[in-house]
Amino acid sequence: MGYKHDYDKTLYRLTVILQKLYEGESLSITQLADEFGTSTRTVQRDFNEKLTQFPIIKDGKKWKMRDGFHIEKLKSVEDQLVLDMLEKVSENLGTNFSQKAKLILSKIKNPDLSPIYTNLNIEDIGSSMKNINLIEQAILQKSILTCNYLIGTKSHNIGVKPLKIANFEGFWYLVAMDSRNDVLKKYHIKSISNIKILDKTFTRSKDLDESLKNAINIWFNIENTPFEVILHVNGTIAKYFQRKPISKSQVISSINSDDGSLELSLKITHVMEIIPTILHWLPHIKVIEPEFLKEEIIQSVEEYLKDITNQT
Repeated sequence: MGYKHDYDKTLYRLTVILQKLYEGESLSITQLADEFGTSTRTVQRDFNEKLTQFPIIKDGKKWKMRDGFHIEKLKSVEDQLVLDMLEKVSENLGTNFSQKAKLILSKIKNPDLSPIYTNLNIEDIGSSMKNINLIEQAILQKSILTCNYLIGTKSHNIGVKPLKIANFEGFWYLVAMDSRNDVLKKYHIKSISNIKILDKTFTRSKDLDESLKNAINIWFNIENTPFEVILHVNGTIAKYFQRKPISKSQVISSINSDDGSLELSLKITHVMEIIPTILHWLPHIKVIEPEFLKEEIIQSVEEYLKDITNQT
């Protein structure tokens, strides 16, 4: 019992010392000994033996964290606002993620009432953090991994070359190459289980970053050559496309000063990158080019109207 009591006191002392250092304080051995009710020799031993793996240095008669490692409470209004936004975004990522984020942000954020509210509707991945850590490790090491992947009610054993963890429309995916044929695929992360990292590495043969940057949703395909889509947007909704472009490739080519309508173009690699957006904004948007996309939208609407008619 005495050993555990001494261990608890040591752990508490080291935790407090590290917290003070990370918050930018310069610490005196004598003052710390008085604070903890112990000898200066004990505190000196903490620094010389137990805290050597941390980036701390002696500055005169005091100890401090090396420049670039300590974390100070922010006073800048702009920086505080950025942290408020980050904190609110973290709340949309699930309870476990949010709690960890709040703990980290509390070290640098002044505890004022936040004026920020967000409702991003992002999938809760708190229960998948262990899997995400393994996937991240495999990506950084460029290691092939195997896992079970649930499709419907059936689990499949797959092997992949993991490339990126991506979020599209609130859902989390693993973007990876199938280890059998190097075909790019996307896997819903919460449908992945039983991850094993193999002692086999791979080389990334294709640049994924540019494709991800221009992708509208998870339907993007790096195997396809991007093609242009031209849309006419009614003045009723034009402001939304001006405030938030559909993709990085969006270009507004003309704006009608009479009714506020506009014409825009963008590049996609798969029709399903743009079809959900078009259907969402009907009847205030229409396809100008390409013709095959216009016909596909018309067919989708006709099928919908047919189903509604049959139901009545």
